[in-house]
Amino acid sequence: MNEYLPGLAGVPATQSNISDIDGEKGLLSYRGYPIEQLTANSNFEETTLLLLDGCLPTTEVLADFDNKLRRNRRVQYHITDLMKTFPPSGHPMEMLQTAVSSLAMFYPSTVSGDASADDLEYIHNMSVKIIARMGTIVAMWQHIRHGYDPIEPRTDLTYAENFLYMFNGVEPDPLLAKILDVCLILHAEHTINASTFSVLVNGSTLASPYSVISAAIAALSGPLHGGANQKVLEMLEDIGSPDKADAYVEERLAKKEVIWGMGHREYKTKDPRATILEKMVDEFIEARGGAVNPLLETAKAVEKACDERLSHKGVYPNVDFYSGILYTEMGIPADQFTAIFAIARSAGWLAHWREQLDDNRIFRPTQVYTGKPPRDYVPLDQRK
Repeated sequence: MNEYLPGLAGVPATQSNISDIDGEKGLLSYRGYPIEQLTANSNFEETTLLLLDGCLPTTEVLADFDNKLRRNRRVQYHITDLMKTFPPSGHPMEMLQTAVSSLAMFYPSTVSGDASADDLEYIHNMSVKIIARMGTIVAMWQHIRHGYDPIEPRTDLTYAENFLYMFNGVEPDPLLAKILDVCLILHAEHTINASTFSVLVNGSTLASPYSVISAAIAALSGPLHGGANQKVLEMLEDIGSPDKADAYVEERLAKKEVIWGMGHREYKTKDPRATILEKMVDEFIEARGGAVNPLLETAKAVEKACDERLSHKGVYPNVDFYSGILYTEMGIPADQFTAIFAIARSAGWLAHWREQLDDNRIFRPTQVYTGKPPRDYVPLDQRK
């Protein structure tokens, strides 16, 4: 009998050259480039193109790609009208899944079926259109759900700047726009997780890219995958102040309860993305002269308390520990955090979609049957 491993834990599902994790050393790289170098020197647009194409672009290639992203930010008014019919109380992830899926109706694929799997121009153009509009849709919902018309995107702003402008309606703070750009890079890709695996499965059927990304958004919406940064914020608000962090951590550990934002399935040391964000938190606090959200100080106290008790077990902060607090500083409500995660991860998802199509074979795993052996049907009037 075949061995059954719950959750396919440790079972290789594919071969990929997009990203790599060394959990023992705490390393993450995109196409071989360390995440530390990308966040220090690149931007979300260039990193997205690196993920999609596999190499760092020339000046001309990057400018062309960036221009295409800017020109594809707008959506047809039919999309806006559709979003206005959604219940205002609807969760942003449910909105995003529905809206992205509907794009296939308003922007139908010009190539379908087997032909699309070999058409690199089609794959590239569809990737551009989806990535460009993900940020637009999330920002639009912030206004629509409160009864206002959305703000039109601007082509003179970077991806991160335009998102904050559309979201808040004001010129973005340069420092916060830079922090958001870094967050987008950090969340853009992370090997084969649940949502990325859904991309592979759906992509292998030659479903439209809108359906593929919609399925990935559905997987990301689950609380065990994409909602941890929102949980971190709620936890910090429950703690209330830095002086209560130690007792809170002690009590949670005694009850064997989760401390949100701590630990990662892949990393046995500190998540390298968390290290980068922590540095940005420090820079942000310094730039603001200490006049920042008190939740940041509480987070620092929680990390210290956890370090004293959990570091020997290889449990450290992950990327979600600080990202939610930084999003709060940008004026973004907690229920939108995972939607921003999806905006960033669309780059990695579409890179994996392209890679799947390069050498496609539909996924058809087997199972370990645990049901009844073959037996005869019993007529209804003879059953007890």
